[in-house]
Amino acid sequence: MTTALEPAFPVVDPARWPDVAVRPRATVRSQMAGVLFRRAMARSAVRVRYPDGRVTGTTGPILDVRRPEALLARLGAAGLIGFGEAYQAGDWDADDLVGLLTVLAGSMGTLIPPSLQWMRHVHGARAPRAERNTPDGSRRNIHRHYDLSNDLFALFLDESMSYSSALFDHPGEDFTTAQHRKIDRLLDRTGVTLGTRLLEIGTGWGELSIRAARRGARVVSVTLSAEQRDLALRRAAEAGVASRVEVRLQDYREIPPIAGGFDAIVSVEMVEAVGAAYWPVYAEAVARRLAPGGRVGLQMITMAHDRMRTTRSTYTWIHKYVFPGGLVPSVPAMEAVFGRAGLRVHDRLDFGLDYAETLRRWRATFTGRSAEVAALGFDATFARTWNFYLAYCEAGFAARYLDVSQLTLGRAA
Repeated sequence: MTTALEPAFPVVDPARWPDVAVRPRATVRSQMAGVLFRRAMARSAVRVRYPDGRVTGTTGPILDVRRPEALLARLGAAGLIGFGEAYQAGDWDADDLVGLLTVLAGSMGTLIPPSLQWMRHVHGARAPRAERNTPDGSRRNIHRHYDLSNDLFALFLDESMSYSSALFDHPGEDFTTAQHRKIDRLLDRTGVTLGTRLLEIGTGWGELSIRAARRGARVVSVTLSAEQRDLALRRAAEAGVASRVEVRLQDYREIPPIAGGFDAIVSVEMVEAVGAAYWPVYAEAVARRLAPGGRVGLQMITMAHDRMRTTRSTYTWIHKYVFPGGLVPSVPAMEAVFGRAGLRVHDRLDFGLDYAETLRRWRATFTGRSAEVAALGFDATFARTWNFYLAYCEAGFAARYLDVSQLTLGRAA
């Protein structure tokens, strides 16, 4: 019988979650991790509670360490990836997970002493070659996330099935209204109207294509997710715009040009999946398919340029368990890469706190429908993984470590 002093730890399937199920052996690195962990927590506004009831720190959210040895072993073996795996395994928990991660995200640059930050380059995993964003690698990466299950995403997204930041007008606003505002702003800035030839790179589940088609545009939308393509086509048919929406299972590098080019090209939170090595290829692909006088509308998650440069080669927990192959760009990096392709930014809107609210709503719905998630065949470790993922991202935006931007681009004069 489990008591309040003996918490029930999640059962982890070793076949599905091998690095979560198996605790690394304690080593000298575990001891070093313990020293760094205690120093880092002492520098932040976080309280740490241990199984014997001891609490360190005097203010802030509580990090509840349930298995100290396991946590330090994972930190020693895999650094921040190990921190995430420790949460998946139940080695630590937090009643206010977002609050805790927001504090940590806000002090990310100072948690590790500057004299030891060189260790990030020698301590930690490297991205697997299979996750490089070649045409085949991109298909595998997209499949691992977006083809999990349309039914899963439908459980926590709003009725528009938009899996990107909404743009809110006021607190408490209807979610779908705010999602439509985000879409409509991109369509307005790129001049999408009756007769526009629109290319969408990254279909999602079709809401942008549907709204553009209702304006009278003819839309070609490309995705690497078979699940998304199938549902997007059904939704376009149900909306009565199937004749004006073509959804292709196609890589952005494979889109054939059309005579005269597309009048507008839009892409919502897709460039994060391209990878830095392929940013020039992506920008050239967009520029070559844009009509003279056309406009490009990009919505993308961003981070400060110096942070991007420092972390761009880091393999993270998010890469391993949620978005393989991804890299969050900076606005200056995108301005430079599109500038070399002959496009310049004409308009920019940043609205990162709206993404924090978007993620808050997604996570509240996801955790509130845990029984339905389980009924779809997703185990308890998956639920903890996605709870951590959504909280981790919300914290990043709440702490302003991350931002989201809409850029409108056109040909350089």
